[in-house]
Amino acid sequence: MTTSPRPSNAILLMAYGTPAGPEDLAAYYTHIRGGRAPSPEKIAELASRYAEIGGSSPLLEITRALAEALRAASGLPVYVGMKHWHPFIADTVERMHADGVTGGVGIVLAPHYSRLSVGTYIKTASDTVGRLGAPHLRFVESWHLHPALVATLARRVRAALDRLDAAHAPMAHVVFTAHSLPKRIAEFRDPYPLQLVESAKAVADAARVTRWSFAFQSASATGEAWLGPDILDALRDLRAKDVQDVAVCPIGFVADHLEVLYDLDVEAGRLARELGMRLVRTESLNASPEFVAILAAIARDALETTAPPSA
Repeated sequence: MTTSPRPSNAILLMAYGTPAGPEDLAAYYTHIRGGRAPSPEKIAELASRYAEIGGSSPLLEITRALAEALRAASGLPVYVGMKHWHPFIADTVERMHADGVTGGVGIVLAPHYSRLSVGTYIKTASDTVGRLGAPHLRFVESWHLHPALVATLARRVRAALDRLDAAHAPMAHVVFTAHSLPKRIAEFRDPYPLQLVESAKAVADAARVTRWSFAFQSASATGEAWLGPDILDALRDLRAKDVQDVAVCPIGFVADHLEVLYDLDVEAGRLARELGMRLVRTESLNASPEFVAILAAIARDALETTAPPSA
C-alpha cells in the first residue's frame, strides 16, 4: 500500500476573525482587548451591532470559501488562520507543521501594511514558525498596488456609480475608506496612510473618477487620537458642500464583515438618509473569481522568490 506524499508548500491566509455567534462575543471581545474583559455594556453594544447585520458576520465562511477556491486555482493546500478567533493563526501554523508543510507563503487578507495591523499577523505566524522550526514561510507585507486588484476595484467603483441614475452619477463623489489606526503610527513612519492614498488614487484613475476623497472608519474608543477624518464626518462635510450622491469604496477591506456591513451599510447609510444623500457601496471582493485569481498570482510570485528551506 502506497501513501500520498506529504505536502511541501502551502498557502496561509490570515484574517481578523469573528465570533461564531452571540455566545462567543464576550470571549472574542476579551481576546481583542488583550485579555481584559469588557464591561457588560460594551458587550451589549457589540451584540446590538451584530444583531443589525443578521446576528453574525460572514467573514469566516467567506474566508473558508476563498481558501477552497484558491486551493483549486493554485493546486496547493490552503490554510486559514484568524487573529482573534478560531482557528487562531498559531494553531493553524502548528497544523501546517503537523501536516508536513515545509514551505509556503503567508498572506494577510488586508492589502495595506501597518506595523499595528498586518505586522501583528505576521509576527504571530513568524513566532510560531520560530518555535516549531518549520514551515519556512515567505510573508507578503502589502499588495495594495497589484495591477489586477486596482483594475478589479475600479470596475466595482464604476458598477456602484452605475447604480445611481444617469442624472446623478456624473456628479457623484467617491469616498475610499479603510480601518482607522492610532495616530501614533506616525512616530515610526508607518506606511499605512501613504499606501491607502496610493491605492485610492490608482483605483480612482483607473475608474476615471475625479471627484473623490479618503476617509477612515471603525476607530476604537481607546482614549487616544485616531486617524481621520471619520466617514461620518466626511459625509457631513460633503453634504455641507451640496454633494448629494456618494459611492463608498472600502478599499482597506476585502470581505463583508462587521466593519463593512454595520459601520458602512447600517451606520453610514442611516446618516446619509438623514442628510438627504444617496449612498451606494462597492461590492466586496469576498470569494469572487477575480479575487481568487489575484491571490493566486500573489502567492505564485512570492513562492517563485522564496528560498528553499534549509536542511
